[in-house]
Amino acid sequence: MKFLRRSRRRVPDYDPDSPDPVLLTAVAAGETDALEILHRRHAPWLRARLRYRCSDSDQLDAALQETFLAVWRNAGSFRPRPGDTDAGAWLWTIAIRQLISQLRKRANRWIAESEPEPYETIGDASAEDTVLLNIEHGPLGTALHELSPELRSALKATVLDGLTVREAAEILQIPEGTVKTRVMRAKARLREALTT
Repeated sequence: MKFLRRSRRRVPDYDPDSPDPVLLTAVAAGETDALEILHRRHAPWLRARLRYRCSDSDQLDAALQETFLAVWRNAGSFRPRPGDTDAGAWLWTIAIRQLISQLRKRANRWIAESEPEPYETIGDASAEDTVLLNIEHGPLGTALHELSPELRSALKATVLDGLTVREAAEILQIPEGTVKTRVMRAKARLREALTT
């Protein structure tokens, strides 16, 4: 993929150890090296977390590519909190939206086909896929769906997505203490529903 250089803005001094906001400012000014540093820093953990949502490596690759293309286009829109040196939550929001977009494209292509091809068995489901399937369709899935949307979203962000309380608070746009309280209440309700 070839990136076009933007009109020159003031480029801050940066290196591989620079904090994310400095690198994003450089990316907004057209510095492809800064984007490469961000990619090396964040792509591995983004891929690992996205894999919880989709096991198709082609879809993951496409979502990651679109994520960093979106970062290239929108780096100037990143607004860190005072003293914040990490863009992880901002990048995760972009990545998960890109993955959802990729999965929707795939679903629309499949529906549009006139004659679906027969499925080929490729092997047993991974242990992770089996656990996630049981969560969604077993008693835990039923109990999760009975939670209020606020409790469910806090629990999914921290437990299923593996976000820290701080990252979940940023994505859900609520205070960290509220995330902790909602997760605690959600776990208590799930425990009650599953032991009754």
